[in-house]
Amino acid sequence: MPAPVMLPTLSWGSPRATRHALLIHGLGSNGALMWRYGVALADAGWLAQAVDLRGHGLAPRALDYSIAAYAADVVHTGAPDGEPWDLVIGHSLGGAAATLASADVPAWTRRLVLIDPGLHLSDRDRQVVRRSQARAFADPTEDAVRAEHPEWHPHDIELKALSARQASRWAVEQTSIQNTPWDVRAAAARLTVPTHIIASDPTVYSIFTGAVADDVRQNPVVTMSVVAGAGHSPHRDKPEDTLAHLHAALR
Repeated sequence: MPAPVMLPTLSWGSPRATRHALLIHGLGSNGALMWRYGVALADAGWLAQAVDLRGHGLAPRALDYSIAAYAADVVHTGAPDGEPWDLVIGHSLGGAAATLASADVPAWTRRLVLIDPGLHLSDRDRQVVRRSQARAFADPTEDAVRAEHPEWHPHDIELKALSARQASRWAVEQTSIQNTPWDVRAAAARLTVPTHIIASDPTVYSIFTGAVADDVRQNPVVTMSVVAGAGHSPHRDKPEDTLAHLHAALR
């Protein structure tokens, strides 16, 4: 694996909690945007910690923005008790990094939940992502986020604008350039821990659907559910429904 950088973290829940979860955000976001999962898990008695990925938020900048580099960073982000993480939740790019990390180091976590994970991006998906990131960097204000997503919680509007101001535009661009093709399906086939994928609704927009989903689900440890009416960030579009899927997966 590439040399890791040490990632800053945010925490929800008691430091004395016996169950520990790691939350990994998507491209162009930051750890704070995983707050819905952090609050829900803390309320259920967990300690949840979210990282800023390299080049994002307050994390160190680097030159390597391959998925392998992101995976190296999260592998070296250990649970506070020194044991494997009880749960890792990864959204989009975070889902790709978590998949590669768990496939390469099975003892890193006992369970994965992947949120519309970027396990394979078609040329169309890459164009959609590039346009979305370009809009975010062109106008990184709360007004712009609110105009595009008026139904989002005020926290999400505030933090999405902040994440665009914090992220390195070069890092985000390089993440697309350095991962061509963008494909970690082979790693998904090697997963050995229980893995549940909470996908977005393809009638809205999802990057985990169709042949990609069929391919990944050939691995018997992988299960899947779909959040109806939600786009690529279901925890922002349909938070209550998404958390219901999470709690069902953990049961």
